[in-house]
Amino acid sequence: MKHDLPPRRGPHPQTTDCAPHSQVDQLVPEAERRRLGLLLAGKVKGLGDISDGPSRRAPPGTIGLYLAPDCCCGDAEAFLLANEIAHVHIEDDGALHAVLPDGIREQAIEAGWAEYHPLAGQPTVSPRTVMIYAPRDENEVDTVMLLLQETYGAARARTSADG
Repeated sequence: MKHDLPPRRGPHPQTTDCAPHSQVDQLVPEAERRRLGLLLAGKVKGLGDISDGPSRRAPPGTIGLYLAPDCCCGDAEAFLLANEIAHVHIEDDGALHAVLPDGIREQAIEAGWAEYHPLAGQPTVSPRTVMIYAPRDENEVDTVMLLLQETYGAARARTSADG
C-alpha cells in the first residue's frame, strides 16, 4: 500500500550497529519516552487480536506485541519471533523493531522513519526487520502507527471474510 509518509524531521538518529540495536540520540526525556511508547502499544493493541507482554527477542523491559496465533498468516518472515509482530523498547530508547512488508519498508526508510536492523536476513531474523525510530511527540506516534498497521496487516491471516 502506498502512503504519503511525511518526512521525519531532522537527520537520521545515530544507532548502534550491533545487537541490541539501539537509538543513541534524538531521544525525548525518559518519562515522555515511556508515555509515548505506552500510547503506541495501546494503539496497536486496539487493532484487535493483539496482546502484549515481555518481548521474546529484546532485552528485559521491552514490550512485545503479539498477534493471536490463530490470526497469523503462516509466513515466518512476517514476524520478529513466533507471533511477535513488533516490540517497543519502553525502558531504553523508545525505538521499535518491526517487520515491515515490501513497499512500505522502502518508503519508511526513504522518509527517514526507519533503518534496517543490522542482523536482518541472518538466520532467525526476517530480512524485513527494521528499527523504527523513537517517536518524539504524538504526531510521530500517529505516523509510526501507520507503519505498524502495515505490519499488522501483513502478519494477519487473510480469510474470505476479510475481503
